[in-house]
Amino acid sequence: MLNTRFKLMSDLGIILQARTGSTRMPEKVILPFYQEQSILDLLLEKVKKLHVPMVLATTVNPSDDRICRIARKHNVPVFRGSENDVLDRFIQASPQFGFNKIIRVCADNPFLDFSGMQTLISEFELSKADYLSFQLAGTKPSILTHFGFWTEAVRLEALEKASQLSSEKIYHEHVTNFIYSHPELFNVQFIQADPLVFSRTDIRMTLDTPEDFEIQQHIFASISAKNPNFGIPEIVSWLDRHPEFLERMKKEILKNQK
Repeated sequence: MLNTRFKLMSDLGIILQARTGSTRMPEKVILPFYQEQSILDLLLEKVKKLHVPMVLATTVNPSDDRICRIARKHNVPVFRGSENDVLDRFIQASPQFGFNKIIRVCADNPFLDFSGMQTLISEFELSKADYLSFQLAGTKPSILTHFGFWTEAVRLEALEKASQLSSEKIYHEHVTNFIYSHPELFNVQFIQADPLVFSRTDIRMTLDTPEDFEIQQHIFASISAKNPNFGIPEIVSWLDRHPEFLERMKKEILKNQK
């Protein structure tokens, strides 16, 4: 029922952004992560289950030809644009695929919560928001946390407005930053995050560094062995039973403050 409704939303689509040129850990999204699959493989397979039109947006850099090959393997269309102006990459990609409402997915989140994506899409369908995402304690948008569980939704016209109003590098590298930083200019709305993690500050499941990769590879394999369709409750339960991993995460959080 849910997926059928999504299919009728012809102007909504998912844009998954990925590149190999990460500063802290190059090629992290295409390295073998679980059972010879890369994080990008795992994400594409998960997101496809939503039955929402999806595009992989990468760069024109030849090194990202490998990203394109993985997308083709999963029958996902590709758009190639600016490497550093990611905002422009989204603005150029969206009309080519008929997207006016965009669900933005980052490829460095192997623990992306499927249920959260379903909730976000359902809420965005009913909302008049320019921007919609999850919120943690202290009114912090989830994109500014280390959880790596959630996506965000934005309208193309809001992205275009942000591009016209801002020329600062940070606002073009980080697609939605200008929008949620200026609620006086946009209709910015939030969904409260899962109570299990709403006030937690010790969980880091976004992946930026080699240490993140090692930690999360172990966690992913351990949980998947018992439940391949795991979500936030299973992750939190596993971490609380393995405090040594939470301690390692705390160190990475301190080194990689957002």
